[in-house]
Amino acid sequence: MTDTEKGFRLGRRGFIASSVALGSVAPLAEQAFGAQTPVIHQPGILTPQQPFAYFITFDVATTKREELVSLLKKWTEAADALMAGKSVEGLVDSGEIAGLKDRDLTITIGFGPTLFVKDGKDRFGLQAHRTPAMADLPRFTGDQLVDARSGGDLCVQCCANDPQTTLHASRALTRLAYNIANPRWAQAGFLPSFGKGKTPRNLMGFKDGTINPDTKNPASADRYIWAAQSDLPWMQGGSYLVSRIIRIALEHWDRTPVSFQEETMGREKLSGAPIGGRDEFEPLTLTQKDRDGNLVTVQNSHARLAAPEENGGAQILRRAYSYDNGLSFTAERWPPWRQGMEMDAGLLFMSWQQDPRNAFVKIFENMSKFDMMNQYTTHIGGGLFACPGRKEGGYIGQALMEA
Repeated sequence: MTDTEKGFRLGRRGFIASSVALGSVAPLAEQAFGAQTPVIHQPGILTPQQPFAYFITFDVATTKREELVSLLKKWTEAADALMAGKSVEGLVDSGEIAGLKDRDLTITIGFGPTLFVKDGKDRFGLQAHRTPAMADLPRFTGDQLVDARSGGDLCVQCCANDPQTTLHASRALTRLAYNIANPRWAQAGFLPSFGKGKTPRNLMGFKDGTINPDTKNPASADRYIWAAQSDLPWMQGGSYLVSRIIRIALEHWDRTPVSFQEETMGREKLSGAPIGGRDEFEPLTLTQKDRDGNLVTVQNSHARLAAPEENGGAQILRRAYSYDNGLSFTAERWPPWRQGMEMDAGLLFMSWQQDPRNAFVKIFENMSKFDMMNQYTTHIGGGLFACPGRKEGGYIGQALMEA
């Protein structure tokens, strides 16, 4: 692991190291926090992906702004302590990770649109500070979003080297939120390591995340991931998260011939290469045709519809996890549209971007209508969240709450 990678994972010092390593947005900090104050990116965004995640959202129950501010301060202090392997001040530690080594924990905190205005009410005087990039996501073709697994005023993403560490962190923050914010929905995810530098595979058996922005290039991160200079000051150093719970009809997929799976995905299953290619990172075969004049990568394949070349250069940082919630009864709600017990499994899709309107929304509008993958997948939950930067010694959301 390089020193740069280590910098993402060590609490407050890690925040600073990651900012410096990526090219800190110091000029932006002057308008956001005052001159000479560096903006620190939250971890869990550009951090090399850990194998386990626990994502939880909350509805704020209090109507008092000062209680919300107090919670954000406690969460920030707790996150710093937990990421440093320390106990949270004021909490009796639950003890289930005592003795675990190399936890490699990151905690990322974000704000949903309903924190700014909910049911027409500006509960905390924040409505005027909702950024244009936080425009409500449209309802996409095929969406079957369940309210109990969607939305939230606040979100917390915990990622680590083992699942008990992620759950431990979420439990601690949930305890701190008692009587101030109530848990709304949560989803655990996993992503086994296939080796250093290797792209992981999802439950469909295909490599997931081959085409991502170059996160080691500060210019690329500034263009595709971090909030733009034109964004509101409180979002400087931050990024927007679109999370989606995507249920996959694995029983249906597993009965599909591999040749059709590859046509659907637009990639070779074993190598991850584009159709007709040999290496995973070769350019997609978007213009090539076979001997009969047909496109090698079919028009409505997943890879083609997601490609930057087909979306005006739009890109998102995919940081997804697989999930498995066991079996559940379906009543003609999920593909393949029959009643019975089916696996509630799929993808906890996590995408980071500079502006969802020009990234996830732009990419997914066509995918939701035409992607061959839609016969196997259903989007059943998720949300939109703004995850701002912070200043050293400050708390997450300070610039927003003091705007």
